[in-house]
Amino acid sequence: MKSSLGCKAILLILAWSMVMLLSACSGSGADTASNNDAGSAKGPKTGDGSALIKFVAAEYSTATKPFLEQLVKDFEAENPDIKVELQVINWDTLESAYNTMISTNNPPDLLNTYSYAHFARDELLNDLGEIMSPELKEKFYPSFMEVGRLDGTQYALPFLASVRGLYYNKDILDEAGVTEVPKTWSELKAAAQKIKDHGKASGFGIDMTNNEGQAYLSYFFWGAGGGWQKDGEWTLNSPENVEALTFLKEMVDEGLSAPEPTVTSRDEQQRILGNGKLGMMITANFFSTVVPNEFPGLKWGVGPTPVKDGQPPSTLGVQDLLMSFQTKHTNKEAISKFLDFFYEDTRYEEFMVKEGFLPATQTVGDKMSAEDEVMKAHFEAIKVAKFYPVNDPAWPAVLDASKKMGQAVILGQMSPKEALDQLQEIALKNSK
Repeated sequence: MKSSLGCKAILLILAWSMVMLLSACSGSGADTASNNDAGSAKGPKTGDGSALIKFVAAEYSTATKPFLEQLVKDFEAENPDIKVELQVINWDTLESAYNTMISTNNPPDLLNTYSYAHFARDELLNDLGEIMSPELKEKFYPSFMEVGRLDGTQYALPFLASVRGLYYNKDILDEAGVTEVPKTWSELKAAAQKIKDHGKASGFGIDMTNNEGQAYLSYFFWGAGGGWQKDGEWTLNSPENVEALTFLKEMVDEGLSAPEPTVTSRDEQQRILGNGKLGMMITANFFSTVVPNEFPGLKWGVGPTPVKDGQPPSTLGVQDLLMSFQTKHTNKEAISKFLDFFYEDTRYEEFMVKEGFLPATQTVGDKMSAEDEVMKAHFEAIKVAKFYPVNDPAWPAVLDASKKMGQAVILGQMSPKEALDQLQEIALKNSK
């Protein structure tokens, strides 16, 4: 009897000890997991335990890919628990590439492109306002942040910006007797006529290609007092826009533009201007970085975008964006770290200098403006610039169609009114 009771006591003690041991192990395991999470990027991991960021970026120049590759290498060295898969894709194929990724349910974690609202409408994007650090949020120009905000949610961050102006070959204008840089349409037409009559170069470059067609429409829509929208409503077939497109068509028909405006892109026209065969064209501030490399002896200048006589000055500001897609491996802390790393002042300034763009962060913008009067002038211009309506979900469809409609008018296949009436219908259809 004593023996039986002793055995039972021993068994009870062993059972109780096992319970306590399991409890202790469970508590220790939870603490260990918590400590591990605190020291690494929270969220889903890859098979080797690393967080994954798929980053698809646009190729702006030959400097883009080497810079971003080195940036990723440096970031991974500082953050060994985060892997970044980088793809740098030429603008000509970028849209088709990322649309394929999205349609096959393999979107990137970060995408650098020009529009986002249609993705936000389809609930494909993360709220970057929740992801980026408070320190980064304070860096951006508030006006730039507005472009990527829809219904109060920050779906996109400003990646970089540019502002447009009338760039010209000083020698060509001097030889043709053009003494004042054109500021109005009538002055632009008169200057282009003088350059044409001089016989050595074309007067004014018009890019109505798939590359910059929408930009040239913007210059002249706004220059006529029109535009893409008014009070959030599409106004593409307004009388002002019809007048603007009619003016562009007249410039082509009267031989005042460079040949083949539906074929010759902006970058090609920059080379033609640099080689002394084009007097004037509208392009962006990055032209100043092209000149030392391609046309070191070029004497050039820049003036405001010409507007219709009697209209106030107007220019186009272009802002490319960075957005984050919801993926199966979305790791918000890893993305936040990468954003802080990319927009770090010294690193981000280097990228802007290499590419010739305007920074989206005020910290870098203030520094560059203080050191360079030309940069300061660009920032003054962009403060009053107008931007594409990228926060409207219909914009991608309108953008694509606008290039086709512009080309049809230039080639004489449609009248300006017919083309813009069709464009208006496309905008309203895609706004539903």
